[in-house]
Amino acid sequence: MNSLCPLADSLFCLEKSRSLTMSLLKNMVHYLCLHVLSDCKNRKEIQVHATFIRQTASLRYKQTTTMKRNQFLLTLLSAGTIALTSFAPDRNDDQTPYQTKTFSGNIKAVRAETSGGSLTIEGGTDMNAKVEMYVRGNNGNSNLDKAEIQERLKDYDISIVQEGSTIVATAKRRNNNNDWKRSLSIGFKFYTPRNVSTDLRTSGGSISLARLTGPQKFRTSGGSLNMSDINGDINGQTSGGSIHLDRCKITGTSDRIDLQTSGGSIEAKSSSGTMRLHTSGGSIRLTDLRGTIDAQTSGGSVNGSDIEGDLKAGTSGGSVRLANVSGSIDASTSAGSVDVSITKLDGPVRLVTSAGNINVKMPLNKGISLNLSGNRIKIPLNNFSGDTEKDHIKGTLNGGGVAVTLSANSGNVYVNQ
Repeated sequence: MNSLCPLADSLFCLEKSRSLTMSLLKNMVHYLCLHVLSDCKNRKEIQVHATFIRQTASLRYKQTTTMKRNQFLLTLLSAGTIALTSFAPDRNDDQTPYQTKTFSGNIKAVRAETSGGSLTIEGGTDMNAKVEMYVRGNNGNSNLDKAEIQERLKDYDISIVQEGSTIVATAKRRNNNNDWKRSLSIGFKFYTPRNVSTDLRTSGGSISLARLTGPQKFRTSGGSLNMSDINGDINGQTSGGSIHLDRCKITGTSDRIDLQTSGGSIEAKSSSGTMRLHTSGGSIRLTDLRGTIDAQTSGGSVNGSDIEGDLKAGTSGGSVRLANVSGSIDASTSAGSVDVSITKLDGPVRLVTSAGNINVKMPLNKGISLNLSGNRIKIPLNNFSGDTEKDHIKGTLNGGGVAVTLSANSGNVYVNQ
């Protein structure tokens, strides 16, 4: 999906030179939809990508300096969003596999790579394993007959084998054929025991993992990442797609959950451990998390509830809303309000906004060292010692203790109001 921005730049150059026609614009957006989104399985997933295009165009809109470029990118935004829902075909999750292989023995790992297609691992089976290969057209035609698929597969090197305790599945297109009209989306679905590690790569498609224990490493150039009931080290990256994390936890002291997308939303819930959740453009939603959490977005809101531990959250443009937080908090936004409710003050609190208000509800019955600044500050000061002004309060409550820093550069600060 990160190909949208270069495409926008190219189209803008054509438009500036008066070489871009509406027909060419439609054709290029159509091309984008067919190739970048060819692995979408249903219209719900298409809508996720449509949301990403809106977010990407909005970010690029803010970065531009001329009205003409702004108007052009918004035109591309509208055309792209409409095209996503118009051109993308429906996908059926119950598609019949083109090929199925079974493996016996003590399976401990899966390694897979495909040039275009989704990768799915479902653990929790017995010691045996099964691999299903799914094939469909990658040019807008998903209803290819078997003869046509067999003919196109001659352009690919495909292997599904067992190497010791590792299942290896690969689908690579030969370099001597660049006819995109003959391209295929080749995906793999694995059924494995629970105690399996993975190393997965796809150049365009979603990756889904469920019911696994062990280190998981995966990359996609364009597609969503979905993890459910994973125990162990998790390292995943997508160049453009959403991230969904549910019921995952680390098992070792050196394990961590590290997930990153170049453009898409992140949702993490009912998970624990050391987490790094970063997106270059999209919202972040955190629910029922425990541990050390670093959640950052370059453009979008950050929302969370029922979080315990050390939380660092930031956005370059959007609001921050956190409820029922227990532990330390470091949250900031370059443009937006900050609303936080703290149930238990167990560590330092730092809340900063460059443009917006800060509204905090927190217990004030323990030792606190205050440093508050804003256009206007409202806070109940019982057993306080220090300096108070309209726009700055610095001192201690109950003799001092936990550091609380609240800074609204162009807004007000409200505590327990």
